[in-house]
Amino acid sequence: MSHRSEPAPLSTLTPADSAIESSFGERLSLRGDRLSRWMGWRLRALAVFALIGCLGLFLLARELAMQPRVDASWRASAENRVQLVRSSDPDLEPLVGQVLVAVQAEGRSVALDDALTLRTSARWVVDDDARARHHRLHAALDGLLTQPAVQFVFAGGRSAYVQTAPRGFGGLPVVYWLLGALALAVYLVGMIVLLAKPNGRNLLYALITLCQAGNLLFIAIESTADLALPLLVARLDLPLRVGFDLFSAAAIVHAAAVHPRRLPGATAIAAAAWLFAAALTAGVSTGRVPLGWWWVQIAVVAYGLAMVGLMSWSYQIEPHPLATVLRRIGIVTVATWVLLTASIAAAITYPGVHHNIASIGSTLWYVFFASLIVLIPFLSRSQQVMREFSMLAAVSTVTTSLDLLFIAVFSLGPFASLTLALFISLAAYSGARQWVLNQLLGSKVLTTERMFEQLYRIAREVEARPERTGMLLSELLRDLFEPMEVLLSERRVGATRVSSDGSTLVLPVPALGGESAPPRGAIVLRFAHRGRRLFTFEDARLTARVVEQLRRAVAFDKAVEQGRSEERARIAQDLHDDIGARLLTLMYKAQSREMEEYVRHTLQDLKTLTRGLAAANHSLSHAAAEWKADLSQRLTAAHVQLDWVFDADKEVMLSVVQWSALTRVLRELVSNAIAHAKATRVEVSLVLRKDRLELQILDNGEGRNPRAWAHGLGLGGVRKRVKQLGGEVEWRELQPRGIGCRVTIRDLSANA
Repeated sequence: MSHRSEPAPLSTLTPADSAIESSFGERLSLRGDRLSRWMGWRLRALAVFALIGCLGLFLLARELAMQPRVDASWRASAENRVQLVRSSDPDLEPLVGQVLVAVQAEGRSVALDDALTLRTSARWVVDDDARARHHRLHAALDGLLTQPAVQFVFAGGRSAYVQTAPRGFGGLPVVYWLLGALALAVYLVGMIVLLAKPNGRNLLYALITLCQAGNLLFIAIESTADLALPLLVARLDLPLRVGFDLFSAAAIVHAAAVHPRRLPGATAIAAAAWLFAAALTAGVSTGRVPLGWWWVQIAVVAYGLAMVGLMSWSYQIEPHPLATVLRRIGIVTVATWVLLTASIAAAITYPGVHHNIASIGSTLWYVFFASLIVLIPFLSRSQQVMREFSMLAAVSTVTTSLDLLFIAVFSLGPFASLTLALFISLAAYSGARQWVLNQLLGSKVLTTERMFEQLYRIAREVEARPERTGMLLSELLRDLFEPMEVLLSERRVGATRVSSDGSTLVLPVPALGGESAPPRGAIVLRFAHRGRRLFTFEDARLTARVVEQLRRAVAFDKAVEQGRSEERARIAQDLHDDIGARLLTLMYKAQSREMEEYVRHTLQDLKTLTRGLAAANHSLSHAAAEWKADLSQRLTAAHVQLDWVFDADKEVMLSVVQWSALTRVLRELVSNAIAHAKATRVEVSLVLRKDRLELQILDNGEGRNPRAWAHGLGLGGVRKRVKQLGGEVEWRELQPRGIGCRVTIRDLSANA
């Protein structure tokens, strides 16, 4: 890995954007009464905002329920005329399928030469003249449809005189309630984010949510219209809908200039975005800007591309993962907007299909965009179903846009174009779904096999040196998440947490020495996957599971070691009580002095072995003294001189495995010098420097050419035991005579 900096104490870092994201740190520091005060006024303010939103939605529904209407459903025919498709009114029912040509009431008449009146929103009328006529038509029809009785004139001279009546709450379509509820939810999310931490960035987010809630609310109102919108709605539709789109785009650019970090010239960028949005909104609303629909569509694209560019610039300055995620979301959003714009523009020559599908396409896009806006504050904690909803909304937008393009470009029939568009969109969704989700939130980088291999290696090290728990665990998490920064903090946290912007993961350093021990500070990880993805709640749960597995691994190793110690103690006791007693009896019954000395030495070796088995660990200096005494006794009996050197820069503890292996290696090598080399002098050197243990045994015997030796049980056992300790062994020929053996163990403590 290219970045392997040592974790530094959090206290050595500047508080701004360096350690824990500020609002996250603020929440960590709140306790008791301060937390209650922090939440108190916010909850009260949120309750007020929620009450205002619910009351406003109810009053709007009440006003729409009181609007007079005729029980009839209309659609645009293939010839772009208004056609009656359903009615339960006895006067209109016989006329189902007929084309409406005029509406009359109290001596006034409005001619319907085409189906323009069925386009409920002037926002998505492309032509300027058609948009102006759309406004006049809706104003005139609203004046007629509010009368107690209306006469509908159909092609062929047939007409029907119908009474109007308030629609009532039951007459509001299901779409109105669904879109109204979504608008309320978007509005409340904006208020929650603003109240959680009132600042400029959250104010921009709240403004975006208000604009999108307004768009959804207008679409909900338009879903209740039959032939005309209420006059006030028709007047406000164009300026407010254009303003919602442009001011949302300006707010997004402004936010991109200051978050996740403030860019150079952010004030000038924001001012330019707001001024252009205000000027274009005023010009299009008053009709002073020709080709107003095109200007608005292109401006939104320009704002989107500017946001993508600012996120790229921000990532170059500081590779914050939120910048990468927002850039990807911006690209997807702009791409779907361009596709929707192109399809509506291409289908303008097919008015019979254009206005029906255009209204559906724009509605789906606004639902998709609103779902993304709601998702953004909760990217690090969003559930899969929420991300899937955004994906499906995007697929629906693409499907509708492709349907329009196939009709306009390839002249396909409505059923064939819709089937083909749906097939292509679902195929693309199925094939690219996982890749898109990975691009939005990233994927894991460490295999399960490698993670558990490191986990159990760390468990053994932690058992030997509990004070290194934080350092060792941070190394594992570094490999698991590939963060740009891994920091150790002295501040204690209660549980694993993810910052609100997904940039930071904080977890307590577990006290693995005992269940009652308190956590030892915290580990802070910033910018996962080298700054290319966010930390999520799934990462927090994964980290908690890793820590729990580490705790279990340490407990398992301790239990295994305890079992081994108990078994070794039992074996040592059995050897002492059984074999020791027999050797002692044999020594007293020896027939010769040589046999008595031999048994005495054997009994001494047995005592050394049982004492070593019974102890859990041995200090190196104490073990060296025992080895020297043992070798001195054996070599003196064989009339061989021993030169012993021991030097250590620090005291270390040897595990039973290390002690046993080194004891047998020493005995085997000295036995070879006595039995095979027929040496008269043996030099043993044991040196420990910086955790590197070097053991050398030199003799002046008759051995030659060690490369040609056949490694049987003796030398093969030496190699096996040295390898078990993580070391290396080599033999060499000495001059003028003799053999030298060197055993090197580089990390003695790590292999304990």
